[in-house]
Amino acid sequence: MPRSLPVTRQPVFWAALAFAAGILLGSYAWRPPLWWIAAAAAFLGAATYFLRRRFAAAVALALGAFVCLGALSVELASAAGDPNELAAFCERGPVTVTGHLLRDGTLRQGAFGSPQQTIDLEAESAVDEQGRVARGGIRLTAYYPADKQPTVLRYGQRIRFRAPLRRPRNYGNPGAMDMRGYLRRRGIDAVGSMKAGEIELLEGRGGSRAGAWIAAARRSVLARMNLLWGPRDGPLVVAMLIGEHSLIDRETRQNFQSTGTFHILVVSGMNVGLMAFPVFWVLRRLRFGEGVTTLVTMMATGAYTLLTDMGSPVLRAAFMLWIYLLARLFYRDSRAPLNAAGIAALVLLLLDPRALFDASFQMTFIAVLAIAGIGLPLLERTAEPYRRALLFLGSTDYDQQLEPRMAQWRLDLRLVAERLARFIPGNKSEQAALWIVARAAGAVVAAFEVLLISALMQMGMAAPMAAYAHRAALLAVPSNTVVVPLTAVLTPMAMVGVLLSYVSRVMAWLPALLTSALLHGITGSVRLLGGSRASAVRVATPTAVAVLAFGLAFALAMLVARRRRAWAISGLAAMFAASAWIALVPPTPQVRAGLLEVTALDVGQGDSLLVVSPQGRTLLVDAGGLTGQPRSNFDLGEDVVSPYLWSRGMARLDAVAITHAHADHMGGMRAVIANFHPHELWISVRPPNGELAALLDDARRQAIELKEFREGTRFDFGGAGVEVLAPPRDWTAGPRPQNNDTLVLKLSYGETSALLEGDAEKRIERLMSASGEARADLLKVGHHGSATSSTPEFLSAVRPRYAVISVGAHNPFDYPRREVLARLEGSKVATFRTDAHGAVTFYLDGRSVEPRLPGR
Repeated sequence: MPRSLPVTRQPVFWAALAFAAGILLGSYAWRPPLWWIAAAAAFLGAATYFLRRRFAAAVALALGAFVCLGALSVELASAAGDPNELAAFCERGPVTVTGHLLRDGTLRQGAFGSPQQTIDLEAESAVDEQGRVARGGIRLTAYYPADKQPTVLRYGQRIRFRAPLRRPRNYGNPGAMDMRGYLRRRGIDAVGSMKAGEIELLEGRGGSRAGAWIAAARRSVLARMNLLWGPRDGPLVVAMLIGEHSLIDRETRQNFQSTGTFHILVVSGMNVGLMAFPVFWVLRRLRFGEGVTTLVTMMATGAYTLLTDMGSPVLRAAFMLWIYLLARLFYRDSRAPLNAAGIAALVLLLLDPRALFDASFQMTFIAVLAIAGIGLPLLERTAEPYRRALLFLGSTDYDQQLEPRMAQWRLDLRLVAERLARFIPGNKSEQAALWIVARAAGAVVAAFEVLLISALMQMGMAAPMAAYAHRAALLAVPSNTVVVPLTAVLTPMAMVGVLLSYVSRVMAWLPALLTSALLHGITGSVRLLGGSRASAVRVATPTAVAVLAFGLAFALAMLVARRRRAWAISGLAAMFAASAWIALVPPTPQVRAGLLEVTALDVGQGDSLLVVSPQGRTLLVDAGGLTGQPRSNFDLGEDVVSPYLWSRGMARLDAVAITHAHADHMGGMRAVIANFHPHELWISVRPPNGELAALLDDARRQAIELKEFREGTRFDFGGAGVEVLAPPRDWTAGPRPQNNDTLVLKLSYGETSALLEGDAEKRIERLMSASGEARADLLKVGHHGSATSSTPEFLSAVRPRYAVISVGAHNPFDYPRREVLARLEGSKVATFRTDAHGAVTFYLDGRSVEPRLPGR
């Protein structure tokens, strides 16, 4: 019968799933658009034929048509392309740009402590030296002198500048964040940087009046928040309410991430819901009609969305809420949430099929499915009967409308209230006791609901959290049990305080004070739980088999959530097992047994090399870093090196090595040590350096064995020979770290070898050349291709067949130097560069060396 099919209960939801499946199919199985159109028409025709004959077959065929339409949408989007007029102007010299700001500028402290402002603008005209004109979005970084207080540029303000433009660049490693795609979704086609003093302010304004009004309202709200909560609490309140979290320090971010509560700092579905609920509740209490209540709630959430700068997650959440509110007017049962999610997903995927591959899109809809598809059905059969039983607790007539066990529970509660009434003075002690008992029981039921939904959310998010954040938030359930209720009170309380501040700051004092108290409760809980070792579990990218098993378990849990208790429990058990597999069972690392691997990672202007021995032992030599990194929220070790290792299925490292104490080599190592818990740390000399000392302290606290090496040391590392060529035995550390402190390692396997030179300069190169031990098939070129290294005498001693240069794109030092490249070419060395090729891998099999580029 038609009614027995799940599709008939949530038709739009299943259509959206089929459309998404079509997008996946079209992305990996190309066919001409006419092919998909014909297939969709055939499926629809067959579905029409079977509609009155075999309803189940008709439904399956109709879903097949949606699969074809999804695949068609991918082909049409690919055919339309994504024109970028500015692409022809990038990496081609200075361009004169006239444009207006798309949003207010953002001030930050630069890596060296000087202020810098990030400016997103729409180029009204970009003119190159040949007189060609283009338009598009540009992100400009303006640098200010350390002693100057910059003025924030505002939406619509027109400016002119002349500077080189570059295409947005991703780090060229598997697992790296798609920064280019992120900026493209923000309307940015090119990036540039320059001194702020060279920017010319123009008369007039660009943009729209509506945009100017929204930007002014946002500035006003930000000013009120900073006034009410100051520099201590203000950044967190701003992040929680309108999603601006650029001022939150990295430690606070990591505490929220490790406890699975970072979602409260990113404006998304929960924030939109917390804003909508008080409005909806008040209007219902005032007995407004459903239509008026729905319209006003939609208008309020729309205004809130505008204040949050309309990022993709909040737009999706608001759109989904609007669809849900409208669906409530037609569906009074549990079909509304899933159908609303289906409508929202269909519309968003029709507008941009590529959104399916966006992490925030996936996590938004997984959360909705976990709550609406599993959580609500389970609550209906567990908590909802108890919640209904708490209504009219003093009425014995209402007992007869409930099932016997609920009636018995009400009787037990009334007995408790009778005993409690003896301790309450006054004529209405019985009513007061009933009220207290009902509220206490309601709080217990609410706590159960929060626990259940939190547990489901964490199980549902296990796969995306492992794939995108590489975290297993083992403390997420207790953390969210505390944080979510506090946030539910804090969010409307803070907004009330902001609104009252426009009337009188005195009136806003109490809501602001209560908001601060709630915020301190949240941060205190997160700090306490985030500091425990159980919160710091990092996981590698799950395998395709594990993700497939998780998806099947998730689907099973949804399908059986409304069936008999045993089936529902089985579905939850399968979902828990799949989540535990992803979180607790590390995948097998992706290595080639019996080969010595040396991979130079793309870490920008720095060094980081992964070595995998023939027996599978792993060594990371350096971890990149930014000069002045202590002032930056970007960490090469956390944000670039670790994702690459996780993408290889690596959860632990056998050893790490720091060649010398320069930030571009060791800056990311603290994060790597925290994430991968190596057994050994190899170093050379120890010059006075605060960062190095802090890193060694971290290693001691984690019981990592510290090994200090000098020239002449030889040992076996998992079937590969390791020989230390520098620093010399009599080398002493100077007052500051220097390039010649470098730990130089020669790795050998069979008749093949690799020389990892670090930043060694001419002096050390002469010593290595004289030793007669420098001969190698693969050379990691010293000091990023600087003219201080790679002398002709040294290259003659090494006689490499292959060389790799770890260097940053568009670096200010003009590395690698042309004379170094000429020497390598003259020596007939096949040279690879991380700025041009991304991560470069070399496999040494004992007889030959095989280079391998990403994706090949």
